[in-house]
Amino acid sequence: MFLHEARYRGRDRVNGLAERALVVCGAGALGSLLTDNLVRQGCRRISVVDFDRVEVHNTGTQLYGKGDVGAFKVDVLRGLCFRATGVEIGAFSKRIEERTVGRLLAGAELVLDTLDNSASRRLVSNHCRSTGTKCLHLGMNADFGQVHWDEGYRVPADAAEGDLCDYPLARNLVLLVVAAGSEAVLGWLLDGECRNYSITLRDLAINLERD
Repeated sequence: MFLHEARYRGRDRVNGLAERALVVCGAGALGSLLTDNLVRQGCRRISVVDFDRVEVHNTGTQLYGKGDVGAFKVDVLRGLCFRATGVEIGAFSKRIEERTVGRLLAGAELVLDTLDNSASRRLVSNHCRSTGTKCLHLGMNADFGQVHWDEGYRVPADAAEGDLCDYPLARNLVLLVVAAGSEAVLGWLLDGECRNYSITLRDLAINLERD
């Protein structure tokens, strides 16, 4: 199943990914594709939290298709990951709130924040800091993307007024951020390294941010 990843990273190292517990917050453009990427690279203990349903406009940038419209994103994502790899991810169709964040993130070794609003990002960040849980944030705005560990991270303001999902979103930027995010996740899981990246679409650049 993971032949190419094992040859690139080492079979024992890839096999070890199966036991690491991850929680992905958000199953939209970044969350759905990141989850799909990680299960195809050897991660098997992944839970995803998102209360949203698939809409038609999601199909251009997210993992879902027209036939999935109306279904809960996490349920569709669970089925897609299982059909692709045999990995059965956890799927929680819940909203991340003050009263639910502790329960939804319980047991995570690593939390991946791909949410699209500041309030939820702040709840996740505050919970991870209070519990000492590692947290990686992935986000985008217009031409710019960012993959940043919670240390030194500042929650950005919401990108749009009104509908928080109504902002420019290029599929190629999504793919670049997901690629950088996957490398950041595996860098920490396999080597204990925390690497931050900035991504710009116009020059197709992924830059490693150094302290």
